[in-house]
Amino acid sequence: MRFLIAPAGMAAAAMLAYPVHAEPITFSSDTFQIIGGISSEATTPVRRSNYRGKEIVDFQTQLAPGTILIRTKERKLYYILPEGRAISYGIGVGREGFTWSGTDKVSRKAEWPDWVPPKEMIEREADRGNYLPVRMLGGPDNPLGARALYIGTTLYRIHGTNQPWSIGQSVSSGCIRLMNEEVIDLYNRVDVGATVVVE
Repeated sequence: MRFLIAPAGMAAAAMLAYPVHAEPITFSSDTFQIIGGISSEATTPVRRSNYRGKEIVDFQTQLAPGTILIRTKERKLYYILPEGRAISYGIGVGREGFTWSGTDKVSRKAEWPDWVPPKEMIEREADRGNYLPVRMLGGPDNPLGARALYIGTTLYRIHGTNQPWSIGQSVSSGCIRLMNEEVIDLYNRVDVGATVVVE
């Protein structure tokens, strides 16, 4: 299965163009697995991340188990476990001018969330020649991916991505992105009300 990747900075970047042969695309609500797809004669290579996947690590902290700690400079999200351990996930973070820090709570969780770009993002991207939808229904092509954890009353989320190459990169407008299979894993561990610390 091959994808045409849109220009850098465009939020909805996994676009399919000029379909030649198509098979049905299906996806599960519990796992991220695309079956089938569309081939294209006008494709560009998909950039690959060297990220090798989540791991359990030794991690000394005063934060309580169940806390999410995001270390922006490390491009890592840590889900704190008991007894000095944590699960380490690779993440994509905000590009220059869109990083932030602070402490808040997970206010909501959503499976295969719809994407409603903020007005400011729509205007900003339009100025750059990228035209975003007012709303995009959840699914494999949605930039929010398989799951989303909403942070307080902010516009920021921890979510999946249909751009796996972006893990470890500074590419978003402030949201934290994980591989789809890993955001499902995190989603299943995290409770609404969990503390989120961003450094």
